[in-house]
Amino acid sequence: MPTLVNEESRWIETPHGRLFSQCWSPAGEHREQRQAPIVLFHDSLGCVALWRDFPQRLCQATGREVLAYDRLGFGRSDAYPGELPTHFIQDEAERFLPLLLAHWRVERFVAFGHSVGGAMAATCAARYPRQCQALITESAQAFVEDRTRQGIQLAKQQFQAPGQLQRLHSYHGDKAPWVLAAWTDTWLSAAFASWTLESGVASIDCPLLVLHGADDEYGSLLHPERIARLASAPARCLILDGCRHVPHREAMDQVLEAVREHLRGACPAWPVP
Repeated sequence: MPTLVNEESRWIETPHGRLFSQCWSPAGEHREQRQAPIVLFHDSLGCVALWRDFPQRLCQATGREVLAYDRLGFGRSDAYPGELPTHFIQDEAERFLPLLLAHWRVERFVAFGHSVGGAMAATCAARYPRQCQALITESAQAFVEDRTRQGIQLAKQQFQAPGQLQRLHSYHGDKAPWVLAAWTDTWLSAAFASWTLESGVASIDCPLLVLHGADDEYGSLLHPERIARLASAPARCLILDGCRHVPHREAMDQVLEAVREHLRGACPAWPVP
């Protein structure tokens, strides 16, 4: 039978505004072993709700707690005060992750990020090497590629069609226009054109799993190659055939199995004191 999962939602007060967060944990906490929870970093248009049932399935597959949160400006979190700065990836590691970990009393964690969330997860892993036990990136960008810009430009045009922006309203409310602009205007701007993951991440010291769809419309296979080269610890690169930009939805079972096997070897449980 599938493992039962408990869900708990919390609001986190920060100096910058409230963040919405949610935790999925295996039912029955009388375990002899504790494991570092998995922290999810969503993509440029994402939020907790848009992970859909993936966090629950991830919790069941790994036996670990899974934490997800809406970044400031997204989902149910408070609006972002102004335009998104070009250093927003670094900000997530320096300003917001510590508040999330402190609120949920997390000492060690596994970072899992999708798309730009993958760059954020990698930045967090590099910044907190003693706390981050493992890293998983999915469809992450390592630099601003022509394919990335072309895909975003096409998406920007598609959102001009009647009813398209309403899809974002369903998840982000009145913040939807800001969410779309934060993605498209930032990535298409001249100020962001020179960004690379290497500029903020010198090396990754924890075991690394790089997942990427073979048909990703926002990034070629140069991205997983460059991300894997950042690892000073063991790294595995898995290219998922037939997948585009959202493997955790398009090939969920394959993603779950890859993550489960990665974590089994990367960070086994440790005894409860």
